Amino acid sequence: MAETPSAPDLTALAEHSFRSVEDKARNQYRHPVETLNFFGIKPTMSVLEIWPARGWYTEILGPYLKEQGKLSIANFRVDDGTMQDDRKIFWSRISEKLSQRILKHKDHFGTIQQTEFDPPAYMYLGLTQQYDMVLSFRNAHIWNEQGYLLDVFRAVFDVLKSGGVFGIVEHRASRVSEISSSAVEGYLDESYVIAVAEQAGFTLQTKSEINANPKDTKDYPKGVYTLPPTLAMGAVDRAKYLAIGESDRMTLKFVKAASE
Repeated sequence: MAETPSAPDLTALAEHSFRSVEDKARNQYRHPVETLNFFGIKPTMSVLEIWPARGWYTEILGPYLKEQGKLSIANFRVDDGTMQDDRKIFWSRISEKLSQRILKHKDHFGTIQQTEFDPPAYMYLGLTQQYDMVLSFRNAHIWNEQGYLLDVFRAVFDVLKSGGVFGIVEHRASRVSEISSSAVEGYLDESYVIAVAEQAGFTLQTKSEINANPKDTKDYPKGVYTLPPTLAMGAVDRAKYLAIGESDRMTLKFVKAASE
């Protein structure tokens, strides 16, 4: 009788030599092991990561899932020469670099299925009820700025299996009262994100303070981008923002209720 393969060690993957010193230094703010365990990830799952950017989490998810499970990523679409938006051109370049890196280092990442995702024209995330888990790290504020947050959440709902998990980590705005919040660029109100997800059909199973940061005052000249890793203010008050660390973040675990 064949032995059941042992689960990969998430802690070892988060500290793996493949990862840069800079990326590993962010573990103290992003808590990848605790976050993925909170979402309930298993090495046998089919998982989709949306907009992985430079692949900070992909470096952990790829090797974790490559032997027993399956990782897919929904990258930003390739610039065909018609893009006019500087931010989209930037995202496209980052996505292309990650795609090339995955192919170059298949021994680390494994085989990762990739698709292009750029709402509202490119909304395909996969087949209906394809994934056990969908993950999004610090993307919801962008979709909300563009007016597509509900559409994206509905697309995620469609591709999740019955009983599947939608895990979200997002910059969290200051709560003023039960019915209002204060947010500069890049932050979202937690209650609002929950309400939109519920409108898309999800049920909030639980939430966590794993990625909370009480030092984050959320009142910076360039919003969340003032803080590391972006440090949009350059040398201005750099030590101050480094001392604060990365943003205060909500960590939300939604489920797609099992069909009766």
